[in-house]
Amino acid sequence: MFNTFHRRQSILLGALGLAVTLGATVARADDPPANYMGRWTVSDDKPVFSAKGKLYKTFDVAPCGKDFCGVSVDDANKCGPTLFRFLTAHAADYTLNGHGVWGSVKKKLQIAYAMPDNDKPYISIGLGNDDMDITGREGSIPTFEANYKQAGDATCKAD
Repeated sequence: MFNTFHRRQSILLGALGLAVTLGATVARADDPPANYMGRWTVSDDKPVFSAKGKLYKTFDVAPCGKDFCGVSVDDANKCGPTLFRFLTAHAADYTLNGHGVWGSVKKKLQIAYAMPDNDKPYISIGLGNDDMDITGREGSIPTFEANYKQAGDATCKAD
């Protein structure tokens, strides 16, 4: 019994240490909270998008009523449809879970905010089935997934 307890404790502490070491966004007391507001554009050099995915190439996140919303921005900087909406109570969360527009349907949407030590913050977005999880290795593969860099202030707002 004594050896089993220590072995479990060692495995748990080792796994926790590995997760902290590998994580890009270990929250510390002196870290500012996640800040989703602004214009976000895909960070790939040569992104390829499907017709539905093109709505997610660039988007603005801005207040909408008491919440905050993501609005698609096209290549000519014209505002498009509202893609997602989150409660303001979650504005400082490092992972957001909700639903986003995907053509004529809604899919599970996850947004993960990352603050690397020696780089600018970025976000990752994944859309997929209800069991999709971009923050782990479980669940289905996302229908759409991309990383984004901040590209200025938001000018588009939700309807």
